[in-house]
Amino acid sequence: MTSHRPYLVRALYEWIVDNNSTPYIIVDTAAAGVCVPDGLSENGRIVLNIGPNSIRSLAIGNESIEFDGRFSGRPFHVSAPVGAVMAVYAKETGQGMAFEVEAAADPTADGPAPQQPTPGGHLRVVK
Repeated sequence: MTSHRPYLVRALYEWIVDNNSTPYIIVDTAAAGVCVPDGLSENGRIVLNIGPNSIRSLAIGNESIEFDGRFSGRPFHVSAPVGAVMAVYAKETGQGMAFEVEAAADPTADGPAPQQPTPGGHLRVVK
């Protein structure tokens, strides 16, 4: 995993909150270790509002991002490897950053993993 990604995710989150905007993340739901509510992902992705008024107990660590949220009125603990975070952006402006998806090492895979298109808006890919 890129060692800068956890720092960038946290820095972007703080920048968005400091600017009175709503931080959203896009998570690759096909990545190993992703735990999100069933039936809410679309095209292998889920968009999550991680604003302080929407979730509880946000922890952005070196290996994972975790928080408690409510989905359709039911509590759910969300967790994902930081490498599964595809983008962090402000809902109101679309400003933020997109990341390349980090494919887990799969000894049975033939060739490189297919590239996921990056979301639109003002995001840019960081390698």
